[in-house]
Amino acid sequence: MTSSVAEHRQIHPPQQLLMGPGPVNADPRVLRAMTAQLIGQFAPAMTSYMNEVMELYRGVFSTSNRATLLVDGTSRAGIEAAIVSLVEPGEKVLVPVFGRFGHLLKEIAERAGGEVVVIEKEWGQVFTLEELDAALTTHRPKLLALVQGDTSTTMNQPLKGVGELCRKHGALFYTDVTASLVGNTFLADDWGVDAATAGLQKCLGGPSGSAPITLSDRAVEVIRARRHVESGIDDGTTPRGTRIASNYFDLAMILDYWGPQRLNHHTEATSMLYAARECARLLVNEGMDNAVERHRLHGAAMVAGVQGLGLKLFGDQTHRMNNVVAVHIPDGVDGEAVRSALLSDYSIEIGTSFGPLHGVVWRIGTMGYNARKDAVMLTLAALEQVLRSAGAQVTAGGGTGAASEIYAEAG
Repeated sequence: MTSSVAEHRQIHPPQQLLMGPGPVNADPRVLRAMTAQLIGQFAPAMTSYMNEVMELYRGVFSTSNRATLLVDGTSRAGIEAAIVSLVEPGEKVLVPVFGRFGHLLKEIAERAGGEVVVIEKEWGQVFTLEELDAALTTHRPKLLALVQGDTSTTMNQPLKGVGELCRKHGALFYTDVTASLVGNTFLADDWGVDAATAGLQKCLGGPSGSAPITLSDRAVEVIRARRHVESGIDDGTTPRGTRIASNYFDLAMILDYWGPQRLNHHTEATSMLYAARECARLLVNEGMDNAVERHRLHGAAMVAGVQGLGLKLFGDQTHRMNNVVAVHIPDGVDGEAVRSALLSDYSIEIGTSFGPLHGVVWRIGTMGYNARKDAVMLTLAALEQVLRSAGAQVTAGGGTGAASEIYAEAG
């Protein structure tokens, strides 16, 4: 029996504090920006906002790349756009895998027709420059596709020097910075990055649904060499190279849409553009170094707090992201029951993990708008009570006490 329209009420999502690996609570200022009036996609105000977005995200990515814009869709849309536009069928792609999202890059590159070569590291570890250099020397790929921060393991892959290696070996360098951008240092130009993609829903402090991307001149040259224009809006130019397999994720056409030509491709997601603009505006005004330091401070307080509760950390802590920590679930404790109790009793969400870490660790994030003291202290206090109820031996006040010391030292 089909329900009537009258039975469906306006949505009223519960108030929750999202302290997992993402998504996190959006900054209220970003949500307010999303309620702004819609305008036409080629209205002067709209194209002006698009230009402002490009300039603001140059600041976020620390780049002078002219080709810095948005791909409409979640962070995965940006990843797919970058790979399908840079990789032609049969071209070799090297993917170093140290967590779930390296496997994602591998799958997308395979779907793009690339000849994918994988090197793997045990989850909880990262690659050295020597290991990457050896793999580039052996395999001579067209593209190196490497995650910076993989939330499945919470590890932060060092990128300094990788771009230099890629240039030495004639490879393009793409990196997925969805989980790491803003929470950790990222310097697109200084590190020789050719393409980087992100999403709003983690350290940028917005909702999922828009994927910022930046492309070097080298990357743009490769993409432009495959430029085709859709039938029906032919601008008289001759098609070039192998046509990019995806229409929606064709960066050559998206560049035309965002560029001075404004050649129609899709209808820009106006409210998401407003959100992306506000995320970047807030961060650029804060200062990128300050934003990274904010994530470092609150991440350090969370780490001290979970250790103060007697929990053990997972992975190489010298390479952990500032904005998320993985902790071992104590022996004899039902990890999913703890997560459920946190959500039902305190309206706080923390994350589980994937693959070999599923049921082994919890992942607790301090990202974006939630990288603040009250969110950290509330999460630690609630976690202590839930752990106590689950029969775990915890130090009374150990979590909030340890975190308080970190904040006191920071002044």
